[in-house]
Amino acid sequence: METVEMNSVSLKRPRSEDDVANADEIKRQKILEKSQAGNDSGQSIETVTEQPEDTKNEIIPNEESEEQEEEELEDSDDDGDPESFADMMKHGLTESDVGITKFVSSHKGFSGILKERYSDFVVHEIGKDGRVSHLDDFSVPVDDEVNFEDPSEETFTVLSDEDKQRLEELQLFKNKETSVAIEVIEDSKEKRTVIHQAVKSLFPGLETKTEDRDGKKYIIAYHAAGKKALANPRKHSWPKSRGSYCHFVLYKENKDTMDAINVLSKFLRVKPNIFSYMGTKDKRAITVQEIAVLRITAQRLAHLNKCLMNFKLGNFSYKNHPLKLGELQGNHFTVVLRNITGTDDQIEQAMHSLREIGFINYYGMQRFGTTAVPTYQIGRAILQNNWNEVMDLILKPRPGAEKGYLVKCREEWAKTKDPAAALKKLPVKRCVEGQLLRGLLKFGMKNIISAFGIIPRNNRLMYIHSYQSYVWNNMVSKRIEEYGLRAVPGDLILKGATAVHLEEGDVGNYTIHDVVMPLPGFDVIYPKHKIGEAYKEMLVADNLDINNMRHKIRDYSLSGAYRKIIIRPQNVNWEVVAYDDPKIPLFTTDLDKLEGKPLPVLPTDGKFRALKMEFSLPPSTYATMAIREVLKMDTSIKNQTQLNTTWLR
Repeated sequence: METVEMNSVSLKRPRSEDDVANADEIKRQKILEKSQAGNDSGQSIETVTEQPEDTKNEIIPNEESEEQEEEELEDSDDDGDPESFADMMKHGLTESDVGITKFVSSHKGFSGILKERYSDFVVHEIGKDGRVSHLDDFSVPVDDEVNFEDPSEETFTVLSDEDKQRLEELQLFKNKETSVAIEVIEDSKEKRTVIHQAVKSLFPGLETKTEDRDGKKYIIAYHAAGKKALANPRKHSWPKSRGSYCHFVLYKENKDTMDAINVLSKFLRVKPNIFSYMGTKDKRAITVQEIAVLRITAQRLAHLNKCLMNFKLGNFSYKNHPLKLGELQGNHFTVVLRNITGTDDQIEQAMHSLREIGFINYYGMQRFGTTAVPTYQIGRAILQNNWNEVMDLILKPRPGAEKGYLVKCREEWAKTKDPAAALKKLPVKRCVEGQLLRGLLKFGMKNIISAFGIIPRNNRLMYIHSYQSYVWNNMVSKRIEEYGLRAVPGDLILKGATAVHLEEGDVGNYTIHDVVMPLPGFDVIYPKHKIGEAYKEMLVADNLDINNMRHKIRDYSLSGAYRKIIIRPQNVNWEVVAYDDPKIPLFTTDLDKLEGKPLPVLPTDGKFRALKMEFSLPPSTYATMAIREVLKMDTSIKNQTQLNTTWLR
């Protein structure tokens, strides 16, 4: 069975993501002051973020839904909460809580920080043809035929500078106006048509209409999204020689893929489902990936570069096919670990081990959430058919780091068990808690199954897949402890898509890199040694029957999958650099190169040292687990707080 895609991963703090932005910098300082002043142990937070995954055949959900489980931490919401973030994160998970306990390398570990700058973590998608996606061209392809949707030259000159300013403010919601009126001078149908086209082409997201006011003609521009059904891609005026799909490279900073597509959809006035992609990428990173969109011209897409922040579109081409989830070889990572403490020998040993042996293919920490109620516990309750427990785990008060309104919602629920009252405490109703409460309001407290069904399917499946991952992590740790880094009789290997047991006579033909272990389900087999029994014992302890993984609700029936236990990264390179300024970028991005920004000038003998790493990983592997193997450090938020405070000082 093929596995799902892992995208970007980073160790980060829940503070400013771009220390160039003034507002974020102020917020960062406020949080920093609180975390240092209010914490006896002097701890701060460094969060771990795993990348969304995209399923092909493996039964793991998109991590875009998992990301919702990893609520970002805000400052106090004016609640006057005396607890610092570090204090709150004392309630979080550590790696050992989710079965991550072993290493495969023999070098001595050292510390290093992938700090809050998302620019220290860059992900480039690797397509199914092995080509790494890069943004290196903003030009628009020229058609053999004229496309009547494309704007004429007059489109760019018909609007005055004042009109453009007002339209831009309207488009970006910078004022309270709901529309902009443009008087048509020298009125004619042709002139009005050009103005309509100019507004729609230059300011995607705005719709137009013609109105008579006091005997004069006006073009009224307004936001269409949300006020009527989003437009379907127009089928007329599309040249027959042009492929139906415009493929482009999306470069984004500090935005996840679904957020980016929702923004593009809004500005283009189309439905998000006309976009396709091979994998979703993380928010806390700079990521570069290919996107395809149905019957939207490259010219319209290119115009978005003028008005959208945090991402750029380029490398346009027309093709006859969309993109499909899972159709990728993996991702190439460029990672900076700052303020490293290891000696040159330690670093060389660590990186050579990563290149030659690899790392244990654990599911990373985000798989399990960041609060005191791990997602796998909810998944276990679903599989046990214990729906009261599911409701309680999602809604009950929990210690630790959460947004203020969620805390109030949980308190109200604990006090009243009234869905309507608890829902009133939530300004954001789209979170899992809000969706479940709406379901309870609609179906009643005696129909929790239907109420839970209100939550989007991917989010619901996230919980049971988290439980599978929890079991897998624990079992692979036992496997490494029991048999080490060699293939042994009774292990499982894949022949094609079929798992078979390794026999005594075949052991010499295989290595640890060939061994797979199952995620529990009704369509997998288990190892024929001690670990096979350990699977059964673990599920029995959780009141589950390993021989009956079918659920009375079909969605929650687990077929299972196979996953390699050791991953050896490809294209591994590294360099140790010295630097003085913690804010200085240590490499150039695709956008830096396009804009002609020079390479950063680094001192030969700086105060700090950083490890720049590059490596490629296949789908469904977590880059944090590779970084963990290099540093030999716990990547959980709980553990990273102490390290991050040391760095801040």
